[in-house]
Amino acid sequence: MNNIVFITGASRGIGLAIANLFNKNGYDVIGSARNHFEFNPVKKDSLMLPVQLDITDRESISKFIKDLKEKDLIPNIIINNAGITSDQLFMRMSDDSWDSVINTNLTGVFNISKAFMKNLIKARSGRIINISSVSGLMGNPGQVNYSSAKAALGGFTKSLAKEVGSRNITVNSIAPGFIDTDMTSDFTDDAIDTIIKDIPLQKFGHVDDIASLALFLASDKASYITGQTISVDGGLFMY
Repeated sequence: MNNIVFITGASRGIGLAIANLFNKNGYDVIGSARNHFEFNPVKKDSLMLPVQLDITDRESISKFIKDLKEKDLIPNIIINNAGITSDQLFMRMSDDSWDSVINTNLTGVFNISKAFMKNLIKARSGRIINISSVSGLMGNPGQVNYSSAKAALGGFTKSLAKEVGSRNITVNSIAPGFIDTDMTSDFTDDAIDTIIKDIPLQKFGHVDDIASLALFLASDKASYITGQTISVDGGLFMY
């Protein structure tokens, strides 16, 4: 494997933690976000390239792939992490809130995976890792759009894994629970206490908990794992 990883939504939170951990482990990292951002690499002799990219814009993705080919930087590990929320009770949810979340969290995964798939098949090697959510497994009030998109990633992961497994390409999904990120920073103390009561480990997770699993799934040690959704949620949802 050529050890080049591409991570969407890499400017902060889980995506940034994944990018930093892969960099520390000697991978060349290409990370994208909708807005301009910079990396602060620890391992200076490995590439760490920030890219401004809208994963819902297929024309921009095509131009991005062409640029990577010209630089001989086609990744063999794709981590679909980018996601947004637009929470609202269903009866009050706007069409735009539905469309924007589905387009980014589900169609964006389709766009990126499709764009790189021919190269992975040609190389007969690769990893696709989708960052889902426990919300897609158990549902959450006020998140019909988000839960729907994340639940759909489970079917996407299984179906694609069956299609490309013969080409030595694995496809897996990670479903984080409540992780200490910007998304949870606005929670009140009362809300946090209520949530923690339902978590057997009695705490929120850390971004490195997700990054460590992503690193494992990308490695040769995980070569016989595919089509799986692995929860990292402190035991919040068991099935």
